[in-house]
Amino acid sequence: MTTISLPGFEYVRLPGATDGVELAAAVGGSGPPLVLLHGFPQTHLMWRHVAERLAAEHTVICPDLRGYGASDKPEATDPDVYAKRTMAADVVRVASALGHDRFALVGHDRGALVAFRAGLDHPETVTHLGILDVVPTLDMWNVLQGVQAAVAYHLYLMAQPPGVPEALIGGSADTFFGPFLDAWAADPKALPGPVRAEYLRASAAAVPSIVADYRASATIDVTHDQADLDAGTQLAMPVAVMQQDWGARLGYDAAEVWRAWAPDLDHRLTRAGHFMAEEAPDEVADMVRELLKR
Repeated sequence: MTTISLPGFEYVRLPGATDGVELAAAVGGSGPPLVLLHGFPQTHLMWRHVAERLAAEHTVICPDLRGYGASDKPEATDPDVYAKRTMAADVVRVASALGHDRFALVGHDRGALVAFRAGLDHPETVTHLGILDVVPTLDMWNVLQGVQAAVAYHLYLMAQPPGVPEALIGGSADTFFGPFLDAWAADPKALPGPVRAEYLRASAAAVPSIVADYRASATIDVTHDQADLDAGTQLAMPVAVMQQDWGARLGYDAAEVWRAWAPDLDHRLTRAGHFMAEEAPDEVADMVRELLKR
């Protein structure tokens, strides 16, 4: 259970897409539904500033992804358990349990990959799609080249077969997770001590499921993305992407990558760091508002 909550939000547990799996979610505000999905190594708490800004206009739903935070952490008995397809179906099921058959969806980092898959798999359900600081899984592996790929060493570590990553990370979880929180924030004050401690606590309690989530992105998620690419499947809804200028750092055109998947695209760069929802909540909230007008 989280040690910090979103003020004014109700906390509920709702069924996921597979038998017996429940997701924890914070729900607040009123109006058209908007689901916000967190990234790594975080929980729904990363949306605390953005959710507050948008709750006056929307029913805001902030779940912990399966395997993270206060949500269930099923054992990865097969690749589907943490496939983004399954995690996307979780989100659809959670929204449906709250009475919403259609909703806007915004995701950051890992949550953005889940949101991307939800947009492809459930175009009749996801009305608008917002993405923060990723490219799709298939493209992510394609753009990581040479020594510059060292920035994503954790992707390669957690892609290894079961056993080694879990043991290495679990042996000193704070040593593993802490540097991401420190290095990826352009403004360290955006992650105050109690919030940082909550992220570390939640991550240390979820090492096997976090690794399984990442391992899926080196296996079954690639298969699903490639199948959609081969079929010419694209995102049917308006899409907004905000990210750091990773293209300049790694030598690719991020807007072009996204345009191949999203014909109705608003792509924008930010000077905020990776944790932009916490570093620049007004900028992120404005992007979401503009997206929902399209």
